[in-house]
Amino acid sequence: MEASISKKAKKGGEFLIKETEASQIFIPEEFTEEQNMMAQATKDFIETEIAPKVEEIDSLKDGLMRSILNKAGELGLLGISIPEEYGGLGMSFNTSMLIADVIGSAGSFSTTYGAHTGIGTLPILYYGNEDQKKKYLPKLASGEWAACYCLTEPDAGSDANSGKTKAELTEDGKFYKINGQKMWISNAGFADLFIVFAKIEDDKNLTAFIIEKSFGGITMNDEEKKMGIKGSSTRQVFFNDCMVPVENMLSTRENGFKIAVNILNIGRIKLGAGVIGGCKEVASLAVNYSNERKQFGTSIGTFGAIKQKLANMAIRTFATESAAYRAGQDIEDLIDELMDGGMDENEAKLKATEQFAIECAIIKIHGSEVLDYVVDEGVQTYGGMGFSADAPMERAYRDARISRIYEGTNEINRMLLVGMALKRAMKGELEMMEPAMAVAKELTSIPSFATIDKSAPFAEEKEVLKNLKKAILMVAGKAAQKFGLALNDQQEILMNAADMLIEVYAAESTLLRAEKIMNIKDEKASELYKKMAMVYLQEAVDKVNISGKEAIAAIATGDEQKVMLMGLKRFTKINLLNIHELRREIADHMLEKNEYPF
Repeated sequence: MEASISKKAKKGGEFLIKETEASQIFIPEEFTEEQNMMAQATKDFIETEIAPKVEEIDSLKDGLMRSILNKAGELGLLGISIPEEYGGLGMSFNTSMLIADVIGSAGSFSTTYGAHTGIGTLPILYYGNEDQKKKYLPKLASGEWAACYCLTEPDAGSDANSGKTKAELTEDGKFYKINGQKMWISNAGFADLFIVFAKIEDDKNLTAFIIEKSFGGITMNDEEKKMGIKGSSTRQVFFNDCMVPVENMLSTRENGFKIAVNILNIGRIKLGAGVIGGCKEVASLAVNYSNERKQFGTSIGTFGAIKQKLANMAIRTFATESAAYRAGQDIEDLIDELMDGGMDENEAKLKATEQFAIECAIIKIHGSEVLDYVVDEGVQTYGGMGFSADAPMERAYRDARISRIYEGTNEINRMLLVGMALKRAMKGELEMMEPAMAVAKELTSIPSFATIDKSAPFAEEKEVLKNLKKAILMVAGKAAQKFGLALNDQQEILMNAADMLIEVYAAESTLLRAEKIMNIKDEKASELYKKMAMVYLQEAVDKVNISGKEAIAAIATGDEQKVMLMGLKRFTKINLLNIHELRREIADHMLEKNEYPF
């Protein structure tokens, strides 16, 4: 893979050791007219086909979700990522992110949509042979068939490769006989096609199969009763001597685990984008309510405590959006480069997403936790009405909770992203060793008092970001040095390091987006974006400091600990801002517009 990527191309995780210019990132303000029209058509679809039917959807009205999926297919929404020759629209990676973003406000349907277009379809698109693509992709793109993905088992959740479902070749060599149980399968209740993972004989790794419902030998439990996303079909699926033609093996024997991992990378960043629409919708509802609800003779939106909530909803949503589309375009750019170098399009998409697996995990974690924050503060803004099923916040609160669990729990993703970064560093793919050694040397040297050119945009803030990256290198470098391969067992330290990485990537993405907006809008129009970036950075510094302290306490003792703590203090210095005032200005703009306006 590395031989196909030029030296000038961006690499996953490289943001930690290289400075990124605002001109090098993509921001949502740069979407084309065609992309924005597609997004608007999707919003219109949600308003006409989903919003009026949420109660019926949540009650799992027979055939309703399936019919909505069919209508989405008629509009082309199921074929965004599928090439035109297979009945799709063949649109870019970031366009598929944009549509996932918009559909994120559609509650249960967003799960149905994601399961069908993502993990249900992409394994065939990326790993299927030509016959499989021609046979199945047009039906999936049109909505004629619905897809689901069967990986999780009762004893195989995060440890997916430990699944016990078996595939046995029949004596005539024409079929694989599948036996096993899968659980938490989205869309299972109405799916026509199942992507199923099983082990052949005593294989170490899983093999993937494309199974049509018509093959028989498939039974299901009743629909699961869930905390949220009640309108999405979720069932246990049992395979009892299910006879699958040998030509329906997907890819090669024992390649199933790799398929699962790579498809989950895509699922993670799409989920991160998919929460943005929900965050914006909830923030807008909270603003509406704050303007309308009167207490003590005035709208509650005039109160500082409410303004703080509204502003924080906006700032964190803006940060997730900034990070998601930055990473999405980096993946898109690498896809183009690999294809220009002669690589097959689908292979290029897999390689590019795999290259940015660290960022995919970051976006998933950050986005899902921001969504949880936003819906929680949405409920609080509504007060007693927020707890009522008659108001929209109750459903939003329940629906949001699953995002931290599926596509790999946030805990697993935290450990994975740090593990990936360190593994790449050890292989020399990510040049972290030299910067980490430089930071270690800096700890025992006299601090630099070099002046900063304050005329450059965000000059001081960028210096803060550089220092935050040093804090990460200091902590991660010392942890790797102390624990070596046993670092994988130090899960708390890995999660501390992950939190530091996540905050730095989000803060940098937000800052660079604000800078780029300043270059395309006048000073007055861009002022609030600048303020959002500054507030986010101030809070990120505090979070990095707290996570750094926790990690240092577990890594070092005595004088070594004192030196590291002094280094952390030096690397997390920032000029204090009156963020109360900045939040009030951001909230006042939201209240004036009566929506999330950014």
